[in-house]
Formats: sequence, C-alpha cells, structure tokens
Amino acid sequence: MTKQMQKTQNLNIGIKSFLIAIIVIFALMVATYVLTLVIPAGAYNRIVDKNGNTVIDTAGGFTFIEGGIPFWKWLLSPVLVLGASGSGALIAVIAFLLVIGGIFTALDKCGLISYMLSRLTARFYKVRYRLMAIIILFFMALGAMVGSFEECVPLVPIVVALSISLGWNALTGIGMSLLAVGCGFASGICNPFTVGVAQQLASLPMFSGVWLRILSFVLIYFLLFGFVYLHAKKVEKPVLETEEFSAFERNVKMDKATVVFVSVLGVGICAVLCSGFIPAIQDYTMIIVAVMFLVAGVSSTLISGMTAKELGKSFIKGVSSILPAVLMIMMASSIKYTMEEAGILDTVLYGVVKLASVMPKWAVVLLIYLLVLVMNFFIPSGSAKAFMLIPIIVPIASIFGISSQLSIVAFAFGDGFSNVFYPTNSALLISLGLVNVSYGSWFKYCWKFQLANLILTSLILLFGLWVGY
Repeated sequence: MTKQMQKTQNLNIGIKSFLIAIIVIFALMVATYVLTLVIPAGAYNRIVDKNGNTVIDTAGGFTFIEGGIPFWKWLLSPVLVLGASGSGALIAVIAFLLVIGGIFTALDKCGLISYMLSRLTARFYKVRYRLMAIIILFFMALGAMVGSFEECVPLVPIVVALSISLGWNALTGIGMSLLAVGCGFASGICNPFTVGVAQQLASLPMFSGVWLRILSFVLIYFLLFGFVYLHAKKVEKPVLETEEFSAFERNVKMDKATVVFVSVLGVGICAVLCSGFIPAIQDYTMIIVAVMFLVAGVSSTLISGMTAKELGKSFIKGVSSILPAVLMIMMASSIKYTMEEAGILDTVLYGVVKLASVMPKWAVVLLIYLLVLVMNFFIPSGSAKAFMLIPIIVPIASIFGISSQLSIVAFAFGDGFSNVFYPTNSALLISLGLVNVSYGSWFKYCWKFQLANLILTSLILLFGLWVGY
C-alpha cells in the first residue's frame, strides 16, 4: 500500500481545505445578509394539500410583508439553525458524519481498508478503466433509481483510496463516486425524493414519462465517463506488475473481517434499494445506512484483531477529527435559515414568476431550470424544494403550453447536478473534507463538466419541448 494512499485514508480535515471552505461559506453568509437588506420581504399564501403537505396556494396570491433579520440573529444563525423548524434532517446529517468519521478511523487503524484495497488493486489493476466504467454506472444507478446521495458519502473515501491505488488521484475518485451519484440523482429515473414527490404534487402517476429520463441518464453517463476518463488519463501513473500485486498474500482474519464488513454494509445498501418500493422507509435511509455502517465497522474491526479498547480510542479520535466539518455544515445551513427568517425566499420566487410572463415558451423551460438551480444553492433538499416550487412551476408551465412532465424533468435537473458543485451542500463538504480536497481544487476540476452538462441538459429539455413530451 503506497504512502499516498495511506494519507488519503486519514479522515482528518486538512487545515488548508478547512480554511478555504470556511472563508467561502462565510462570504456567502455575508452576501445573503446583504440581500436581506436589499430585497423586500414577501409571502405566498400556503395551504395543506390532500396528503397533508404544506404547499403554495397559487390562487391565493403574493403579498409584501415586514421582514428582515436582526444582525445578532444572523451572526448566531449557524447555531440557531439547529433549533429551527425542519432541523431534524440537519441533525441527522451531523450524526451520520460523526459515525462515518469514527468508524473510518477505526477501520484505518486496524488495517482493514488497506487490506481490502490491496485485494481490489491486485485483482483489477490490469482492467482499471473497465472498473472505472462499472463504478460510475453503479453510483449513477444508486442516485437515479432510489435517490441515494448523502447515503453514499461513506463509500467516497474508499473509492478515492482505490483510485489512488490504481494510479489516479483523489479528484478522479470523487468523480467516480460522489459526482456520479449526483448525476444519477439528477437524471431521476425513479428518484422518489425529487421526481416522485414532484409528480405526486402535480397529480401525475408516480414515475410516469420515464423514457426521457432514461435517455437523459444514458447521455449523462457517457458525458461523465468521458470527463472522468480524460482526467484520469491526464494524471495517471503506471501501475506496474510489481511484487506488491503479484505476491499479494491473503490473511485469514482480514478475509473474515472483509466478508463481515461487506455483508453487513450490503444489507444497508439493499435497504436503500428497497426504499424505492417501500415508501415507509424512505425517510429513514440515512439512519439505516449509518446504523449498518456502525455495525459493519465495529464487528469487522474486532474480527480483524483490534481490541475493544483500541476501537473506542480510534472511534473517539475519528469523531473529534471530523468536528470541523460539522461547523462547515452548520454555517452552510444558516444561509437558508437567514433567507427564511428575513422573508425574502418567496420574493425571489415572485420575481421569477413575473419574469416568465414576458418570455417565449422555450425560454420559460430554461427559466424553470435556472430557478431550481438558484434555489438549490439555498435549499439543498430536493423534496423541500419540490413542496416549495412545484405548485408554482406547474401552473407557469401550463400557461405556456408546457407539459407538467417536462417541467418536472427541468426541476430534477436543477436540483441534482449542482448538489456536487455548490459549497452549501453538506454531502459535498463532508466528502471533500474526508479526503482532504479543498473546495477550490474541486471547483477547478468540476466546472468544465458542469458547464458541458448544463448545455447537454438544456438541449434535452428543448428536445422534450420539440417532441411534445
């Protein structure tokens, strides 16, 4: 196992990466506070639909109200957001992250990750680009079929370490895993958290109109694979047939620990897959993955020969090393909190609705896409945005003769891709922190793909409009 790989497996948040992320997020917090001083507060009337969801009543109209947020409240917003309405999801993400940090440190300490990666490298180093194609397809399928995103964060450091062992770099590994699951999430073939919720709110059959989303999945897959492949070719190092691979020795304890780890974690992944067909567990997938990851990590490290005392020390060390990421997540989440407290979110929506009234049909489709892209910066949750935006988007689309199905595809596109680009998304911040990649490095790596993908998906929407989808 190379020194570079061992360094990548350490989950301590790098000081440089942390400082850059903190500076970027704080600048966004300041910009948001300035917006609250410029944009007047307003509110749409809201009603409770037949499913008990609170949605915007488009017939009720929009009114300007008194708003604003005190400076002290904005300053304390990273803490106050923990007690705000709907903060349960944020707290769950933080707990999820702490479990990941603790278990990965223990797995690294006992040598199990190094052993598993050595086995994988010895097995696949001759066909590494074929393996890349399969891994990207796997992660895209998780996002597209069951709406997995945050649940895949524990797998990102493993894929990154595997990427480095195969002669690539950390950015290649993140592209194969997190970027791939984000692209699959956005294509939304059967994504219950975006397409499923949106179609229910629009009174459409669940997952209907799937052919355009499947076409999108295929096109985006080839675009993403080409992007990751070209970058890997640019940075690749030769994987030589040295004694490290040809003389790999199996270890009975480590083999048993590997089987236990993969089997238990596999149960968690299966539960996530089943969530696409069992609505009752859709709200608990992150909890399920966290618990299964905890069980898999504890049992496998003990089987590998680690004592309970060593496991406890490693777990506590991992939890403490990941605390800086918790601060980043709280700061990023405070941006939405500030806008809601100041009452300017609905005002932004109202402005977009007025703008759409003077635009041609094709431009309205792209405007819907842009609206969701902008809102996703402040509200990363796909289902939360669906409840806010679909009651506005669908009537706008109907006025211009645009189908509800196409407007929902635009919504899914706007929600998904930018999850792996915006610094306000907790899963992105966690993943970059876990593998010690700065947001600046990720931005430089990712922006060209995001631009190419924006063009591709805009053309898909225009194609859907042209064929009457």
